[in-house]
Amino acid sequence: MIHHIVMWKLKEADKKNNALKIKQQLESLKGIIKELVHIQVHINMDIAPENNFDVILESQFKNFEDLTLYTNHPEHLTVVNYIKTVVEQRVAIDYEA
Repeated sequence: MIHHIVMWKLKEADKKNNALKIKQQLESLKGIIKELVHIQVHINMDIAPENNFDVILESQFKNFEDLTLYTNHPEHLTVVNYIKTVVEQRVAIDYEA
């Protein structure tokens, strides 16, 4: 199983609403992209330190080819285009377990 984890630090403007929108848009891909085995999006707590990242994506795929199909899927690219407008920093890791 391939695990794809992404974290974003969002721009300050309308951060909470943007985090909720990212969560909704990403989680809606579950029924659209068949290669997506599992997806969860979490938002950092308001009481957490401000240097924490704001949103984390946890997703799983059967193999790396399925991750590539997800990455290039038009519906995913639409979400990515929105995220790029509200993100300040992104980090990611892909690993097999």
